Amino acid sequence: MSRVRELVRPARLAPGARVAVVAPSGPVPEERLQAGLDVLRGWDLDPVVAPHVLDRHDTFDYLAGTDADRAADLQAAWCDPAVDAVLCARGGYGVQRMADLLDWEAMRAAGPKVFVGFSDITALHEAFATRLGLVTLHGPMAAGIDFIKNARAQEHLRATLFAPETVRVITSGGTPLVPGRARGVTLGGCLALLAADLGTPHARPGARGGLLCLEDVGEETYRIDRYLTQLLRSGWLDGVGGVLLGSWAQCEPYERLRPLLADRLGGLGVPVVEDFGFGHCEGALTVPFGVPAELDADTGTLTLDRPALCSPA
Repeated sequence: MSRVRELVRPARLAPGARVAVVAPSGPVPEERLQAGLDVLRGWDLDPVVAPHVLDRHDTFDYLAGTDADRAADLQAAWCDPAVDAVLCARGGYGVQRMADLLDWEAMRAAGPKVFVGFSDITALHEAFATRLGLVTLHGPMAAGIDFIKNARAQEHLRATLFAPETVRVITSGGTPLVPGRARGVTLGGCLALLAADLGTPHARPGARGGLLCLEDVGEETYRIDRYLTQLLRSGWLDGVGGVLLGSWAQCEPYERLRPLLADRLGGLGVPVVEDFGFGHCEGALTVPFGVPAELDADTGTLTLDRPALCSPA
């Protein structure tokens, strides 16, 4: 089975950069979108909103417009040479419905640029890795309440975008579920989406050699058990280098969830750090996917071999 490989880093942003905001998943509250745009403008960015961001599907009101329109927005933003970064407005559900409508050849030809999102956007992180070979950022979204209301989340994303060399060491304050150090290339996201992605055209064959980031929201413990067991039974976790556990918001209290995580992940024989502070939580850290790094579970740190984004050519 192939190993998780290092990916191509897009260029960091500079003041005045144009960033497109898209909604590949669920519908976006307009007031939260406007608040997020104000934050981005305060960073001296030039945000542009894709045409269908505020749409709502006529039949399935959990979708931000039709699959075709959501895909068209993302592809147009990505292929626009004037756009330096694409930021997702929110998660929810819907990426898997539209991912196969994207013209991946055209997007590859457009070249690398920054892509940011999390939650349902996990399916796009995987697709961008397998189809474009590109580093992406698992971070706060433009219309997310956790972004517009939280200074730590804003500042860590801002530093990653503009001065990524200043956040090469990501310090979480997390504690070891399984102690030790491990090296690998970062990947991961929302546990439910990683399990649902198995067998799809955009899924990588496994996490071998990777530092796997896992988090989720609003899931019963038995469902988390099922997702982890599916990843184990499929062999997807074979050879993983280490595991970083993020937030488990709106799940059972962590003291009840922790034994399950230890039961399912402890047998991997690799370091596992808990409470790493990414995902559906206040002050969520931005974690780049596709970058080689070292995990120290004992100190709760992730040290990137190189900045998440490169200097402009």
